[in-house]
Amino acid sequence: MGMLTTVVDHPLVAHKLTALRDTQTSSPAFRQLADDLTTLLGYEALRAITVEPWQVQTPVGTADGVRLARPVPLIVPILRAGIGMLDALARLLPEADIGFVGLVRDEETLVASTYATRLPADLTGRTTFVLDPMLATGGSMETAIRMLLDRGAAAVTAICLLAAPEGLARLDADFPAGAFPVHVVTACVDTRLNDKGYILPGLGDAGDRLFGII
Repeated sequence: MGMLTTVVDHPLVAHKLTALRDTQTSSPAFRQLADDLTTLLGYEALRAITVEPWQVQTPVGTADGVRLARPVPLIVPILRAGIGMLDALARLLPEADIGFVGLVRDEETLVASTYATRLPADLTGRTTFVLDPMLATGGSMETAIRMLLDRGAAAVTAICLLAAPEGLARLDADFPAGAFPVHVVTACVDTRLNDKGYILPGLGDAGDRLFGII
């Protein structure tokens, strides 16, 4: 039994992902599609969110319900492409705090290095969500997940628009089920990585397609 991975099998997800892949899709349309997809994936990713009993007054009586348990969740986009997914999850979880991790991948070695970190020092008891459109080699995601677990995070859910088998296998080896509370939620597991570490058929460079080539 490996790390928990959820592939969201829904016709609307497949439809929007197809448009996202299309080279004819402009940056503004790409940003909207990424936002839509993150909302749909986020809905699935939040099934395990921790809640506590909460009672409210309705106009005609008292209702037993729930509210998000404390401490509130933490959302962590991986810069820069993860920013394209932030608004959608923040709309679903407006109470959450937001941290940031900046990671850059060496295009020759495919090794990720950290250039920026804004995270609470202590994440004890907190559910965390990491956002990155592409889970390719898994190096950036592994680094971000380790940062959160090292700070005591109760659980880490990675939300990715696309995943490669190689990236999932790496996380599966690094964070085996039962030992680490790690969950990956994605719209699709693609065929493989090419020799440059890009997902095939993929959608190209998510950062460039979101924000333009800088």
